[in-house]
Amino acid sequence: MNQHEKLNYVEFAAKDLSATKAFFSAAFGWEFVDYGPEYTAFSNQGLDGGFYQADACNQTSNGGALLVFYSADIDATLNKVEKSGGNIIRPIFEFPGGCRFHFQEPSGNEFAVWSELRS
Repeated sequence: MNQHEKLNYVEFAAKDLSATKAFFSAAFGWEFVDYGPEYTAFSNQGLDGGFYQADACNQTSNGGALLVFYSADIDATLNKVEKSGGNIIRPIFEFPGGCRFHFQEPSGNEFAVWSELRS
């Protein structure tokens, strides 16, 4: 349900839409709806959004926003990300209240995954 003045949608550039779709499908079980050859959308992932064809990517080093997934089992999620073609750019590290890692999907967009501290 859409909520007044709440974040509702996010869009990312993607150099390789096919590889990006395959990665998120394999790593996180996402499904996509294509709107022509240069746009694909996802929904029901905590925040709806899409990827558009472009030779750009979102990186925190350039001031880009960091979208962060939650995982109840960060080690298992890290393994799925790697096996699905993600590139770990910052291995698991601790911060007050939890731990996380950063990765790039095949089009180069940076994301992170966080969890409570491992036992």
